[in-house]
Amino acid sequence: MKKFKLFFLVLCTFISLNFDIYNLYLGEFKNLFKLGFLASTLLIYLLFKFYKNKKVNHNKSICILSMLLAFFMIFGYSFMKVDSCLLIFKNIGFLGISVIMYLGYFYLFNVIIGYIFKFLDTFKFNKNNTNKFITKFKKHPFLFSLIFIIICWLPYIISFYPIILSPDPSFQIKQFFGIRTKYADYSVLLDENVVMTNHHPVTHTILLGSCLKLGTLIGNDNLGLFIYSLIQIIILSTVLAFTIYYMNKMKINHKYLIITLFIYALVPMFPLYAMSGVKDVLFGAFIILYIICIHNLISTEGKNYKWWNYLLIIMLLILICLFRNNGIHVIILSFPFLLFVVKKKWKELLLVFFVVISFNSFFNNILLPYFKITPGSIREMLSVPFQQTARYVKYHSEDLSKEDIKIINYVLGYDDIAERYDPELADPVKNAYNKYTTNEELLKYFNVWFKGLLKHPGTYIEATMNNVYGFFYPEKTNWYVYYKFDDRITEDGFNYHYNSLKTMRNILSGFAVEFPYIPIIGFISNIAFNVWIIFTLLAYTFYKKNYKKILILLPTLVLILVCVVGPANTYFRYALPFIFAMPFIISNFLEKKDDN
Repeated sequence: MKKFKLFFLVLCTFISLNFDIYNLYLGEFKNLFKLGFLASTLLIYLLFKFYKNKKVNHNKSICILSMLLAFFMIFGYSFMKVDSCLLIFKNIGFLGISVIMYLGYFYLFNVIIGYIFKFLDTFKFNKNNTNKFITKFKKHPFLFSLIFIIICWLPYIISFYPIILSPDPSFQIKQFFGIRTKYADYSVLLDENVVMTNHHPVTHTILLGSCLKLGTLIGNDNLGLFIYSLIQIIILSTVLAFTIYYMNKMKINHKYLIITLFIYALVPMFPLYAMSGVKDVLFGAFIILYIICIHNLISTEGKNYKWWNYLLIIMLLILICLFRNNGIHVIILSFPFLLFVVKKKWKELLLVFFVVISFNSFFNNILLPYFKITPGSIREMLSVPFQQTARYVKYHSEDLSKEDIKIINYVLGYDDIAERYDPELADPVKNAYNKYTTNEELLKYFNVWFKGLLKHPGTYIEATMNNVYGFFYPEKTNWYVYYKFDDRITEDGFNYHYNSLKTMRNILSGFAVEFPYIPIIGFISNIAFNVWIIFTLLAYTFYKKNYKKILILLPTLVLILVCVVGPANTYFRYALPFIFAMPFIISNFLEKKDDN
């Protein structure tokens, strides 16, 4: 019986890893298996060896996580190939194969996660080495890390001088200088003479624009833009160096700290984003500090905290709000839980929370309107229902009444919405949003939306899954780093240009583009892989019943939720904050596991 069970599990996993159900869907029966005969035989042998004497771990945390990851694999592949669940539910045969593949993945993940949890339970670093590199690092961990990071970033800083501008920061610069952009057309402006909006955080727009303004005053636009780059480089590199310094204080083994240092210094996404003008970089730096702040509050219980400590926390939380519009959601959905963990300081923390919420309300509801700065369009929060409506129109337009069509047409435009629908990007649909839509008309739209939900809930589910599956399915890669020259601001007379080091830029950008596809280490920049790590650590906290550590993960979980309700599938900028914070997050589960 045991041998039969082992054979069955091996067969299921072999099918999961090797059978290509998409080729079955296409009718290409000669290519149903990804590996040849010899490779398949080797895979079966290795699975037998791996599964021998292994039993299903019935721990709830391990089982739930295994089921979840298996779900991501089955459904992720289907959506990647056919933009729907069709590879699973096409007919009873496809469903049967999918069930077998699901069982194979479940058992594989169950065993692997069991090993990971056992590893985390028993893992212990060997004693620290004492070579010259580590000796110098130990003397000044912060300063050594900072200098090492900057030195390794220098080729990128020099090659991409003065800054890497992508469309978003280019439009922000235009707004700062009073040049009308598409963002002014997305909303009803409070004042037609004020074209700056809060679609992108005003604080970041002002910082970016002011630096360029300084450059224009001294007659060198490039230098002004580089001033912004320099500010961002200093902030990000300092935060990363401080992260290593703080982990050193946590008694994390120096081997892990050196690995982290090499990741920060050598993985190309860090220097390239440090040179990029997008708002997410500074926001990501502040998120890292926020997670460190949470750890410090939990571990010290706020002991020896003075008034200025709470003032620093307030300033940090305000910066999070100012540099990303959804920053306030990260705080609201994570910070209040500290009141129940750091009980002795709940009054001080409650005051901090109240001050930050009050400031955010004042900034958005009083200060910005006072300067006639228009808030971002409500459409930015409606990517999910808009995508659902577009998919519904594409596949079930016959179910809509004339009145339903009239309402959709007013809000989103009906005639070409099916053609505009991109399963993995909401922008083509939401860009047609009628900015003059009133609350009453929006309510009518949601009544139509709700009727569609009742009639075809599966379509709505597929629309959402199609727009987010890449955040959870590691084989889906939509990797990008900014490196191309964007001429949007040069069209308006700004003298922005790269230097003559084109060959060096090509080498560095080529390395960055290919990095995610390097075996093993490329997973550092894989969005779904990082999400899987977070889910695994979350499951481990329940496994160990160490619920305080959930607070360390809360900001990242909120950011994952932001990705889910966002407009684009597998969008690295949205994942940047928790990917940049990952070395520190992992270190929390290695804490006090060395021999120091």
